[in-house]
Amino acid sequence: MDELLVVSTGGTIDKVYFDDKSDYQVGEPQIGNILRELGVAFRFTVVPALRKDSLHLTDEDRALVRALIAAQPQRHVLVTHGTDTMVETARVLADLPGKTIVLTGALNPARFRGSDAEFNIGCAVGAVQALPPGAWIAMNGRVWDPAKVRKNAAANRFEAVGGEAPG
Repeated sequence: MDELLVVSTGGTIDKVYFDDKSDYQVGEPQIGNILRELGVAFRFTVVPALRKDSLHLTDEDRALVRALIAAQPQRHVLVTHGTDTMVETARVLADLPGKTIVLTGALNPARFRGSDAEFNIGCAVGAVQALPPGAWIAMNGRVWDPAKVRKNAAANRFEAVGGEAPG
């Protein structure tokens, strides 16, 4: 991998909570700090595309992310995204030619102790280097084809639909 393009769209991974009485805000992308703290041995560029909860993403937002990725030279792309509509965005990105795109996020904000953010990012970094071109989802220690996965909101996890995950 020459260089990893990281596109942040917001979501829980970047949420900031101020106190028990206030709502959250989607803050600055956390992934650059996480990758630096982990001491990764590859170059990466973080492009903040959006700062939205994924429930608020529109078709126009998804088209913007698609165009942004298509315009960049990097072949390996990691997208941080909210989990609620991650599958829909992955499906929009799946046929971008010559790009291996892995979407990941977190069920708890990266700033929280015990967040799944670092684990999911690590899984996504490995997946983006090993998978063929297309779009994929890396969550909960699994890599999913977006055509064969859904988020089970009640269980707060991803699960297979009509087939098993590739790995």
